[in-house]
Order: sequence, then C-alpha cells, then structure tokens
Amino acid sequence: MSAAAEPLETVQEHFVHPALFYRDEGEYLDGTVSFVREGLAAGEPVAVAVPGDRLRLIRDALGDDADAVRLLDMREAGRNPGRIIPGVLRAFADTCPAGQRVRIIGEPIWAGRSAAEYPACVQHEALINAAFQGRRVTILCPYDAVRLPGHVLADAYATHPTVIPAGSRTVRDSEAYAPDAVVARYNEPLPLVADAMTVPFAAESLPSARHAATEEGRRLGLTGITLEDLALATAELTTNSVLHGGGAGVLRIWAEGGHVLCEVRDGGRLTDPLAGRRPASRDQRGGRGLLLVNLIADLVRVHTGDEGTTIRCWFAR
Repeated sequence: MSAAAEPLETVQEHFVHPALFYRDEGEYLDGTVSFVREGLAAGEPVAVAVPGDRLRLIRDALGDDADAVRLLDMREAGRNPGRIIPGVLRAFADTCPAGQRVRIIGEPIWAGRSAAEYPACVQHEALINAAFQGRRVTILCPYDAVRLPGHVLADAYATHPTVIPAGSRTVRDSEAYAPDAVVARYNEPLPLVADAMTVPFAAESLPSARHAATEEGRRLGLTGITLEDLALATAELTTNSVLHGGGAGVLRIWAEGGHVLCEVRDGGRLTDPLAGRRPASRDQRGGRGLLLVNLIADLVRVHTGDEGTTIRCWFAR
C-alpha cells in the first residue's frame, strides 16, 4: 500500500481526481458533505452530480448551504456517460471564473448500471484525466464499495490517480492508476445484429439512408422528439462516415428491449479518445457531429481500430 498522501483539502495540484469509496450512508455523507462545505468555505464554486436518491441525501444534509451548490441528478444528466464531460463537468467548470479552483462531485457509476452502459462509464472515468489536465478542478467520484462488483472497484483504482478508502478521510496514491490502458481495454468490438435493418450508403445515397432510418425508427415505436433525435444522429454519423470514414459506410437500425438502436460502421479510425466529449467553442467550424450525438442519445458506444469504426446509439421508446 502506498504511503498516506495529503488530506484532500490541502492538495494544491491543478487537477485532482480522487475516488471516494463508501460502505454506507454515513460514510457517503461524511465524504461528500465535508467536500462540499470545504469548497464553499474556500469560496470555490461547487457542483454535485449524483443519482437522485443520493442527491436528496446530500441536499438534506447541507441544509441552507444547498442553495449555494449546483445540484444535478446524474441518472438524467449523465444517463449517457459520453455526455458527462461536455454536458455536466465542463458545462459547470467553464462558467466559473478563470483560474479559480472548482469542486465537483460526480458519481457516474452506480449499482444498476447495465452491462451495455458500463464500458462507456469506465472509459468516461479514465478520460476525465485528459479532459481536465492542467485545470484547477477537483472532481470527487464516489463508489459504493458494498453494492458494486469487484471488477468495478478495481477499475476505479485504475481510472483515478488517488483514492480515499472506505471509512477514511486520507487521500492515497493509486498504484493501479492506468487510464490509457482502461480506455484501450474497454474499446470492445460491437457484434453485428442479424435482424437489423441494414442500409449501405455513400455520399449520393445519404438522403435515402436517413429517410429509411427515420421510417424504421417510427415503425419500431419512436415518436416526437426522440424520433427527431434518431434522425439527427443518423444524419451526423453518416455524414461523418462520408467525410472522414472512407466515403461510405453501413447504417443499421433495430429494436432491443425498450430502446431503438442506431449503428453506423465505416472504414475510418478515431484517433482522438476525447472525440465527441469536448464542448464546441463558439468559433469552431465543424467537428460537432459526435458531440451532438452524445448530447441527444441515451447511450453511445464506440469501437475503433485498424479495421474501421462502429458507433452505436440507444434511444428510449
């Protein structure tokens, strides 16, 4: 075990990203509420993005102090893990005064996350380190040490440079820290689905492919804004394939449980692990397609390699 590091409130590095392990409600509140109050006492902007039941616990424990904190239900704001960096963490940090330390509690992994969601969750946790490198931000990530499986807790040690063991207030270095290895390990192939509607496309057939996707989405039960989101995601992903993925690709649409899934495969390779996870600057031209898809889909999974790239999106019906 590594030697004990400085208490969290005295750490001065630009970016700080500890995992907080807790075993019960008392340990959860001890770690999170003290973190919030230390930030408020230091004049730091503070946000809390955790599942709704946990959010109520923290809000009640804070009392009047809760009015000074940005509170978000991670089950809604972060239901797609690919949305959390641009739509939750950066959305808060970027509005704060330049150079001022910002504190955020983010709990993207909780008991009940599905097997389909988990690879995107753990990649998100690994990519936070690159997304905030050099910034004066502290992001505390709670982990339920009782209800979460052992491999999830092990991954937390690999995605966080420091950890706070259950029942402790002392920050320790994580000897297992290896975020790049985690991103690579969960770059998992997405198997073909045999009964999906399949539409090959190229530049000249983009309109017909998008129309086919929208009609299939409607047939499978999507309506209103969700159907519009499917159409928009299809348009962005197929355009990206034509422009950056070799000029052509294959679009697939199918239903699975309570979702309609949209998938685009092409011959390109994503070389930037943070693609689609950076907020777009006001003067940015292009490069917003995957970001937009992350912001509107319920889940986005990506697999990329020498053989090409697959992007799969989930939309609740």
